[in-house]
Amino acid sequence: MRLLLWLLIGGPIAVVIIALAMLNNQPVTILLDPVTPQAPLIQPLTVPLYGVFFVMLMIGVAIGGLATWAGQGRFRRAARVNRKDALRWRTEAEKLREETQPAISAPALPVPRKAA
Repeated sequence: MRLLLWLLIGGPIAVVIIALAMLNNQPVTILLDPVTPQAPLIQPLTVPLYGVFFVMLMIGVAIGGLATWAGQGRFRRAARVNRKDALRWRTEAEKLREETQPAISAPALPVPRKAA
């Protein structure tokens, strides 16, 4: 089932990615020194255009993931507090159960036998 779902979703995405790479394979020059473009300090990069697209996509996914992770910090903090509270209440309940166990488990009265 998981493989089928992966093929139904991943297959069309892979086809689109391959088509995008095939159509946008012309080389582009990336200049990382906007101050002096005639004599840059960093060597310009010449890469295919789809490479620029994919790198920017990966950077965007990473930034989005970090922003989501940072935004969910209050939920992780609340889960930690709730986990500590649950552990405290569980140990207190076990302690109370052990304290009341002898009172509940008093010896039972003998069961009367039927006369034959």
